[in-house]
Amino acid sequence: MSFKRLILLAFLVIMASPAGLIAQSLSTPVDEIVAVVDEDVILRSELDQALDGIRRQYRGREAQLPPGEVLERQVLERLTLSRLQLQRAEATGVRITDTEIDGAIANILRQNGIDITQLQRQLEVDGFSLAEFRKTLRDELMVQRLRQRVVDSRGEVSPSELEIALASGVHQRGEVRLALILIGVPDGATAEQIETARDKAEGVRKLVVDEGSMDFTAAAIRYSDAPQALEGGDLGWRRYDQVPPSFTDLLLGMDVGEVSQPLRTPSGFYLLKVVDKRDTSQIVVTEYNPRRILVKVTELQSEGDAQRSIEAIHERLQGGEDFAKLARELSEDDATAPISGDMGWFALEDIAPEFAELLSSLEDEGYSKPFRAPEGWMIIQRAASRQADRTEDYVRNQVRESLRQRKGEEAYEQFLRQLEGEAYIEYRLGGAAS
Repeated sequence: MSFKRLILLAFLVIMASPAGLIAQSLSTPVDEIVAVVDEDVILRSELDQALDGIRRQYRGREAQLPPGEVLERQVLERLTLSRLQLQRAEATGVRITDTEIDGAIANILRQNGIDITQLQRQLEVDGFSLAEFRKTLRDELMVQRLRQRVVDSRGEVSPSELEIALASGVHQRGEVRLALILIGVPDGATAEQIETARDKAEGVRKLVVDEGSMDFTAAAIRYSDAPQALEGGDLGWRRYDQVPPSFTDLLLGMDVGEVSQPLRTPSGFYLLKVVDKRDTSQIVVTEYNPRRILVKVTELQSEGDAQRSIEAIHERLQGGEDFAKLARELSEDDATAPISGDMGWFALEDIAPEFAELLSSLEDEGYSKPFRAPEGWMIIQRAASRQADRTEDYVRNQVRESLRQRKGEEAYEQFLRQLEGEAYIEYRLGGAAS
């Protein structure tokens, strides 16, 4: 996750968490309640701070934001949904350790090429302390873990589903860069509510396509109910097998820049835009052969002792000693130490993003600085790299993962609707309940 995205989340997640509410309530006078979420409340001061964060993100592009009352409603709904997810995560026993937060911060520092002092300085500019940032990370990781539980429980792909998807040949048709606008309808919507949503979707499409008075990105920010609304509805590049089947044939027949008619789904009405397309043929990937030296943090070996040990190993590497030899002698990874730290061959897609980024930044036979991993302190070497044709295995694995991801996204969307449906939510914007 990027640092900029986390800053945006900080305005939403910190304010959406019960701890953020308590902290603010202790430091400011009692203010207006703008929403009741089960036994919690969201205060006007929380909403205002979240709105300030969004406006700072769009400084210089304010015209893309919707009118004030619409933006208020969008952000309040995000705060409410964040609060509900955190409540459910806590109720189901999701816990994030300080070690996991330390690892996440280390990844952010590495991805952005900054150190902890620079991070703190940037946080201060954006109005946050490091403690608040750690709280944001904890809450974001809790929501991610909740999501993963739902995906794992409901996203299983059967052998027959995989074979049907492979036989369809959808995965051979390339990739599409997709953007969307969702005009949502609630569960159990009346015929009148559905018709109102349809009319709104057609009206938005008319603004974008027929009149040309608003571009798609601005319309998504202003009108969309999708989670990607404030990002202009952009979903990025996706293979066609990663797109819901009900959209696939339509997208294949659309030209770049074209916007679809409103599409009815259980969530509401979608407008889809094909931002770009590209073909794929033979899949040749770069594979990497990493080695690692691990020094564990245990009850018998403190954080400081482990860090000093790994730094001493790093000094020996810099002095010219062989990585494989030191891995055999000093690594505490029982699985790889006997084989010189060798972790096998992997494509970047097969490994955790933080390790993928690290490996791709190294040269063959180069090694990293010591860094904190979940198990302890580690040094990674990129022993070698190669080009490999993994078309058959790669496609099979990717289609399976795409199916799992798509089913998981649908399951989590349904889970969120259920979460909102079961909760007591009362909006009081403008001093009136809604």
